[in-house]
Amino acid sequence: MRKEHDPEAEVTDIPPCLIFIDKEGRWFHKGAEMIHREIIRLFYEHMSVDSLGRYVIEWAGERCYVEVEDTPFVVRGIEYQAHSEDHEDRFMLFLSDDTQEQLKPDTLYVGKENVLYCKVKDGRFPARFLRPAYYQMARYILEENGQFFISLNGRKYVIPCREQ
Repeated sequence: MRKEHDPEAEVTDIPPCLIFIDKEGRWFHKGAEMIHREIIRLFYEHMSVDSLGRYVIEWAGERCYVEVEDTPFVVRGIEYQAHSEDHEDRFMLFLSDDTQEQLKPDTLYVGKENVLYCKVKDGRFPARFLRPAYYQMARYILEENGQFFISLNGRKYVIPCREQ
């Protein structure tokens, strides 16, 4: 008798990588902190989210999932860039994979314990603001009638509170 193909079984058969990312964005393998940035960047480049919401690294024909304490990406810093010939006002994010990208202000939200988050990598991943980045961003956050928001290019972006 031929067994039917079950895509859900494939997803649940992905083994653990034995890699853990803590809430500060530090990577650990079997409890030892990973310090080689090239390897960490390689893993970030090959990370995706499976149908169960796990973070999966797929590289060299192998797949495994990563344990994540909060988010796989963290925002280490931000920089406000004023209007110039080639762009409007914007915030640039400095991420844990050593890349920079423009903040999409409509993705900002406050999660548990008043931690600030946003979406990165074309909205595919959440990113936690580390404390220094949060303090940098807080300089631009305004409050009106109990709502927090940032104002950018004449538009008001409300920062909702939600549990993750």
